[in-house]
Amino acid sequence: MSDNPWWPESQETAGRMAAFGENGRPSGVDAFEELSAQVRQLSLERRRLHRLLQAVVAISADMDTRTVLRHLVEAGTDLIGACYGALGVLGEGGELTDLITTGVDAERLMAESGLPQGHGLLGHLIARRKPLRVDDIRADPRSVGFPPGHPVMTSLLGVPLTVRDVVYGNLYLADKKEGTPFTDADEALLTALASAASVSIENARLYGKLKRAAEQFQRRLLPVLPDLSPLRVEARYQPASDLPRLGGDWYDAVSLPDGTVLVVVGDVTGHDVEAAPQMGQIRNMLRVLAFDRCGPPSLIVDRLDRALTAFGDPPAATLLLARIEQRPGTGHAMCWTNAGHPPPLLVTADGTVHCLAPEAHGIPVGVDPALPRPDHTHPLPPGSTLLLFTDGLIERRDQDIDVGLRKLADHAAALATAPLGLLCDALVGRRDAYDDDVALLALRVPRLPV
Repeated sequence: MSDNPWWPESQETAGRMAAFGENGRPSGVDAFEELSAQVRQLSLERRRLHRLLQAVVAISADMDTRTVLRHLVEAGTDLIGACYGALGVLGEGGELTDLITTGVDAERLMAESGLPQGHGLLGHLIARRKPLRVDDIRADPRSVGFPPGHPVMTSLLGVPLTVRDVVYGNLYLADKKEGTPFTDADEALLTALASAASVSIENARLYGKLKRAAEQFQRRLLPVLPDLSPLRVEARYQPASDLPRLGGDWYDAVSLPDGTVLVVVGDVTGHDVEAAPQMGQIRNMLRVLAFDRCGPPSLIVDRLDRALTAFGDPPAATLLLARIEQRPGTGHAMCWTNAGHPPPLLVTADGTVHCLAPEAHGIPVGVDPALPRPDHTHPLPPGSTLLLFTDGLIERRDQDIDVGLRKLADHAAALATAPLGLLCDALVGRRDAYDDDVALLALRVPRLPV
């Protein structure tokens, strides 16, 4: 053995020493390989980050919560290279209410075994509220096995869905395609996706609560219709489907001191926090003016218009106001004025529909009270039904409003003799979604005695 103290003691030591230069740095070949590996890793992480951002941006533009969650499951499974992925959603009571999967036929499994009950590893994941990594599921004492027909899985990576200490579910993957264990980087990426999923679920629930509260507030501003015998009257209100916004649509029907019946349907411009209170104010003002004067509809609306424009920045609204009168020997008739509102439909007992749209009509209230407001008169035959409605019932984003009006008329004609409540339900319930609020008031004239 050499006396030189720096002489290598073994070939292994000599090999390690050969890889370094005099200053202890890697030699040329190994340095290049190490640098290449670092560049490949950085490139991989950059691609994964880019795809993660793409996934988050994609879900930000999608308002359908389940579609968002499915996109997240698929993105996580793809980004991490897993064979299976799933996202379980917990209800407000803590029970599993939905399961979204990729790589597994969830519908068949749930049909055979039902939703997972939160036992075993998944239950542990929710209870601990921390990420969970398991390299061998079957060997883990917390595992309770797989239900019949479920694919056998070996490894698991799961993260809880939480926002402000509230657990909304879990997001988990099983078995990487390359057969390697899940890593810290995999866990960090899945945690980021779980955070986005948690916010989506929370926002959906807050959105639902806000929409229900807004609808309840709106409905409480609408009146309970009185008994107007021998006339029958029914009304329906349906909020817009896409946003939890307070609308300005309303209806009303009252019996006046002179024995006539006043009916009105209107729509305050706008869908903000001011629209609903303004709607209530206009409805109440109309009642007072109608009781005070009992005059023709044009006079009542003209006085309303002047009252509104006496104040700064008056609200604009469309409305149709009608007096239903019973005239001796001629039956019932309607006298009305239209302030920029969709025309009413009159459906006779034989299914004929008349669109009451004279050429002369007024502009919306709150615009210019100096312009004249014409009155119109039309008989209401026995057994006929008068339909007053807001534009949300006939509007579509992809078609002309006249097309919607014709479709409404055709549908009403087919229900000319149906019970009035059934008619209203059919007209308002014929669509799954509305772009705008809908108010409908239907008045039926009694048939002649047999």
